[in-house]
Amino acid sequence: MPLPAFAGSDHRIKLLQGSQEFFPALIAELDGAQRDVQFETYIFSTMGEGASVAAALERAARRGVRVRMVVDGVGTGRIAEPWGTRLVQAGVQLRVYSPLGPLGLLLPSRWRRLHRKLCVVDARVLFCGGINVLDDFEDPYRGRLEAPRLDFAVQVQGSMVAYACAVMDLLWLRMQAVHEVRRRQLAHALQDWRAAQALHRLRARTPRQGRGVRAALLLRDNLRLRTRIERSYRRAIAQAREEIIIANAYFIPGGKLRRALVLAAERGVRVHLLLQGRYEYFMQYHAARPVYGALLAAGVHIHEYAPSFLHAKVAVVDAEGARPWATVGSSNLDPLSLLLAREANVMVRDAEFARILRARLMQAIDGCEPLAAQTYANRPWHERVLDRIAHVLMRVALWVTGKDY
Repeated sequence: MPLPAFAGSDHRIKLLQGSQEFFPALIAELDGAQRDVQFETYIFSTMGEGASVAAALERAARRGVRVRMVVDGVGTGRIAEPWGTRLVQAGVQLRVYSPLGPLGLLLPSRWRRLHRKLCVVDARVLFCGGINVLDDFEDPYRGRLEAPRLDFAVQVQGSMVAYACAVMDLLWLRMQAVHEVRRRQLAHALQDWRAAQALHRLRARTPRQGRGVRAALLLRDNLRLRTRIERSYRRAIAQAREEIIIANAYFIPGGKLRRALVLAAERGVRVHLLLQGRYEYFMQYHAARPVYGALLAAGVHIHEYAPSFLHAKVAVVDAEGARPWATVGSSNLDPLSLLLAREANVMVRDAEFARILRARLMQAIDGCEPLAAQTYANRPWHERVLDRIAHVLMRVALWVTGKDY
C-alpha cells in the first residue's frame, strides 16, 4: 500500500512568490538547520542567486548536518562545477534520479521524471511548490531575463511535515537500494530495501485538529498515486460556485478536466486561466492551443502571461466563498505531470491564504490582455498547422507510453 495523502488542521502556511521570496526563506532555514536536510528538485542551477542556495547547503553539511539531496537526471543531470565537487566534499549526499543512459529520452521509460520540489529541514519545516533552484532572472537557454518568471511555493509548519519526511525517506532508500545493487552490494541493498518497505507500510499520524490552517500534501507517482492531484482539481472545480482562477505554465488538460471547466463556466462560475504567453518549448506552447477553442466558446477567460515566463502551477477557487480552496505545487496540467512525473502539491482550505493567492494572481492577470475568441479563431494558418502537428505528436507519445488521456 502507498503512503496515504496527509491532511490536518494544525498548519501554518506562508505563500512565497518567486526565487526573490523563496530563496531567502529557504536559506534562513538551511542556515538554522541542526540535524537534517532533505532536498529534492528538478533543476538545480548555480547561475545567479542559485549559487546562494548551493552555498547554504554546503555550510549546513560542513557543520555536521546530514544533507540528502536528489536532483533529476534530465532537469539537472550533473551539477555544474565547481559546485558539484564542493557539495560532495562538504559532505552532501547527492543522488541523481533516473540518469539518462546512452539512448537518453529515446526510451519512453526515461520520460518518468522527478519533477517535485520539496525541502524539509529538521523535520520541522517544509517547502513545496513549483520553484526550482534557478534564479528568476536567469534562463539556461536565453540568458538574462528582463523580468522575473512568475512562480510560487509555500513554507509549511505542522503535522504535514512528518509525512513529507517519510515520503522523501522512502524515495531516498529506494534509490539507495538500486545504487547498492549496481555496485553488487547485495546485503546493503537488502537492508535499504527492507527499510523502504517499512516506510511503505507507514501511515501518517492522526491529523491534528488545531487552530491552524487545514491543508494536505498530495503526491503523484507511477504506482498507486497516479490521479490524486488531478482528482483534487476536478473535485474543486465541480464544487466551485463563484470563481476559479488557474495559473499553469504548461496547460494541456485531458478530457475530464476540460469538461469540468466548461461545465463550471456554463453554470455561471467565473473561470480565469492564466497561461503561458511566451514561446518557450515547441510542444508545450503549440500543443496547448487546440484546447482553447472549446474553453473560449464556453465563456472561459484566457489570459496569456507575457511580461516574462510563466512557471506557476497554482489555483484558487471561491476565495470569497464559504469553501475556499487553493493549491500550490509542482504539477502542471499536462500529460507529463499528470501521467508520468513524480509531483507534489499542497492543497489549502483557508480563506486568508486563498485571498492572498487570489490577489497575486489577479495582479498578474490585470497586466495581460484577455484572449478574444475571434482573435484565436483568426490566428495565422501557419500557427494552426504547428498547433495541430504538436497535438498529433503529443497523442503519438501518449500512445507509445500506453497512456489514456
